[in-house]
Amino acid sequence: MASSLTAIVEPLTMFIVVRKDLSKTLKWPTGSVIAQACHASTAVLHTTRDEPNTKEYLKDLHSMHKVVLETKNLDSLEKLVTALEPHQIPLLKWTEQPENIVTAFATSPIRGRSPEVKDIFKKYCSLYR
Repeated sequence: MASSLTAIVEPLTMFIVVRKDLSKTLKWPTGSVIAQACHASTAVLHTTRDEPNTKEYLKDLHSMHKVVLETKNLDSLEKLVTALEPHQIPLLKWTEQPENIVTAFATSPIRGRSPEVKDIFKKYCSLYR
């Protein structure tokens, strides 16, 4: 009798982190803030287009998973990026031009996060509201 057990595989997911102070303090319009997330996610997909996870992620356009998070300001965004560096999660920080302001970052598609990486995200950000 064949086993019907199938391994449940966590989906590839992109994590996009945007600075909340862009809208709250700097009074950027909502559309401009959303554009920063779009820029970061598009750019990281382009720069990692030859990576196996990115290729797999792009195979099924109707099943993409993204989590959009907010962090307080530039300082907290930079601390989050620094805290993630030892875990070798591919990401791209977006710098808006011509203002030369770091506004967001996006990870390439990743599958699973260690408890330590989950705790890092929880420390520096929350779901975007």
